[in-house]
Amino acid sequence: MLLITGATGALGRLVTERLSGREDVLVGTRSPAPGQRRVDFDDPASLDFSGVDTLLMISAGAAEDDTVIARHARVIEAAEHARVRQVVYTSLSGDGDHLTYALAHRWTERRLRESALEWTILRNGLYAEFLAAVAAPGPDGTITAPLGTGRLAAVARADLAEVAARVASDSRAHSGKVYELVGEVPLGGAELAAATGSSYAPADLLSTRAHITAAGQALPFQVPMLMSTYSAISGGFLDGTTIRDSNALRALLGRDPEPALGVYARTVRGG
Repeated sequence: MLLITGATGALGRLVTERLSGREDVLVGTRSPAPGQRRVDFDDPASLDFSGVDTLLMISAGAAEDDTVIARHARVIEAAEHARVRQVVYTSLSGDGDHLTYALAHRWTERRLRESALEWTILRNGLYAEFLAAVAAPGPDGTITAPLGTGRLAAVARADLAEVAARVASDSRAHSGKVYELVGEVPLGGAELAAATGSSYAPADLLSTRAHITAAGQALPFQVPMLMSTYSAISGGFLDGTTIRDSNALRALLGRDPEPALGVYARTVRGG
């Protein structure tokens, strides 16, 4: 039996769609519909993985490090208790260690390696859809995101979902593997502007932080997360160069990856 956690989230929903109709797949979510299983990382009583052979553990989402670590610890402990054979975990790309949210992912990878479980780690790059959220043109048609001259090896969320579904469905073949999964064509401000018919005039980090804070829409822990992302992109650390030779996206898809620039442009336009 394969259980998918976070099945109603942005990535989990796409994975679930690809595995729909299979009787050996369980859908886990905080607020389950009929036929689904309640799985709440904050409620240990809901982490019953009895009968589960493979657990696709989609990371617990944005929160302070101690919260994410505690959630992931509970899931892994419950998997060990239930004698789950293998955990497939959606982590962060190997070039993302400069990001403030990398620590919880690396902690979880270490915990899995130290566990009695078999494991597979999917090191996902940042989504093209995420790039559309943090580097969209403003009302005046200008992209001001502080990307500098840096580029991001963004990847389509749907491609990552397809890889997760394939690996989890044949988990034994991927036991003990760490897969880097990033886009093949890194995107910078100039490319984003050309794709959306806008202009690119990057702001500096200080004014960007002030704007985000003043808008009042980001939670306190999200501000440094966003700023570290901008900083890492502009510094050239997320363009995929350092993990190009280990990028497994194309091989695991068995086809050309979806062009991230097109995903970015469609998302910006609301498509």
